[in-house]
Amino acid sequence: MKAILIIDHGSVRAEANHMLECVANLVQAMAGDEVLVRFAHMELAEPLIPEGFAACVAAGATEVVAFPYMLSPGKHSTRDIPRMVAEAAAAFPHVAYAVTPAFGVHDKLAEVILERAAVRARPAPRVDGRVCCMRPTGTPERYCGDGCRETAAVSSRLSALGAETK
Repeated sequence: MKAILIIDHGSVRAEANHMLECVANLVQAMAGDEVLVRFAHMELAEPLIPEGFAACVAAGATEVVAFPYMLSPGKHSTRDIPRMVAEAAAAFPHVAYAVTPAFGVHDKLAEVILERAAVRARPAPRVDGRVCCMRPTGTPERYCGDGCRETAAVSSRLSALGAETK
């Protein structure tokens, strides 16, 4: 069974930590019973990543997809979380795992910004049915790193991560 482990930084503020649990509950409701959804924090609050990973396995997961609940492809989402997930996964050699990119640039996030600002969203620009990359003119490809819209959909990214997954 597949599990999604949603991971944030963790906070000294209890409300911030509770929010991640609410996000996990929402994702679970949207995913249905065929997928397990759990949450964990990097530090400052429990459950930590090893406990979250173990909770996935205890609930029957044979594959854990860790999602860094962070906007940008910074140090935590590109180095720390993948390292911490790999360390947690080492205790469960029979369980496959992968770490997705952070949110990055995504039209759904733009819709949330516009909704909160009470501005009606127009459709995102598309080419061949895919949302266009919105990097500034004259910048190199993959300007925004792992969060770049020039990369394929998350499902394609996961299969491409084959060398990085266990």
